[in-house]
Amino acid sequence: MTSIRLTADDRNTLLGYYRRDPDPQVHLRAHILLLLADGHAWATIAAVLFTSPDTIARWKGRFQRGGVGEVLGRPRGRKRSAAWAWVAVVVAWVLTRRPAEFGFARSRWSCEAVAVVLREDYRTPVCRETVRRWLRQAGLVWRRPRPTLRPRDPDRQAKLGALRELLGGLPDDETAVFTDEVDINLNPKIGPMWMRRGEQAAVETPGSNEKRYLAGSIHWRTGRVILTEGLPREGRSAGLFCRHLDGLRRAFRHYKVIHVVCDNARTHKPERSKAVREYLAAWGGRVVLHYLPTYAPECNPDRAGVVAAARGGHAQPPLRVDGGTAGADVGMAPGAGILPGTLFGV
Repeated sequence: MTSIRLTADDRNTLLGYYRRDPDPQVHLRAHILLLLADGHAWATIAAVLFTSPDTIARWKGRFQRGGVGEVLGRPRGRKRSAAWAWVAVVVAWVLTRRPAEFGFARSRWSCEAVAVVLREDYRTPVCRETVRRWLRQAGLVWRRPRPTLRPRDPDRQAKLGALRELLGGLPDDETAVFTDEVDINLNPKIGPMWMRRGEQAAVETPGSNEKRYLAGSIHWRTGRVILTEGLPREGRSAGLFCRHLDGLRRAFRHYKVIHVVCDNARTHKPERSKAVREYLAAWGGRVVLHYLPTYAPECNPDRAGVVAAARGGHAQPPLRVDGGTAGADVGMAPGAGILPGTLFGV
């Protein structure tokens, strides 16, 4: 029973397998070969590693025939079928293609739908559980998607371009704000939190919920936030919007013109609201309304700023600023993020 000879490179490779390989079998094989190279007797190796002389002989023979690479052994189990070649294709379908492109009247992929496409269109018989295993091994998870609206405004780019031109060329005696409304609940939002295992933490609530709407504007350059609290049971109304415009006139009284950028809600448009129409008739030279593209909430940076200023990053009762006075100035919005002017590239 002779030992083996290892080159310096072979020895370093086996030491790497022995120290770092996660497979215990590869760890054992490398250990056997290292002990053989050091001249230890087979009986000693078998006793120390709790293995058999047959195992030592097998891996010594494989090393002599194929070198260090043989230590990795042969993959266990049966060979993968030809269907495995479809894994990358299936993952691409699920992530980038819609089921409607393959003739399905559905908006989301299911494992059964993928199996039907492979079976009927490509003559590759697989079951839905096989597809499920492929997707999990690719790192995909089954969870609820986030609904989004398709862009429906054909004049989207023209409107955004007009807003960029407005912000880029404002005179010194004019300013601009982005405006939106959010709803604030009295009851805190209950979500996951840290607690001891086996115990359920308690969160104190007022008991009866009350919703208030909050109108807010964020200055396009400084991030300064102006808030106006809605009345009980008022909702998102034209009255709240007009009171907020009054607050903007007081907060920015040193400017001749205030440009207000808002969404296309009916409570913001003079042709759909008598209160807004009358307000603009009285103050149209001081307050000018501009509208974002339709179905483009991502273009209005004010919503995140208003929520952050009102809640301080946490769910809490409706904020009363300065005793609930309309048009209260709360300064910079905590966590408001990118300023509107930066968002529009000016």
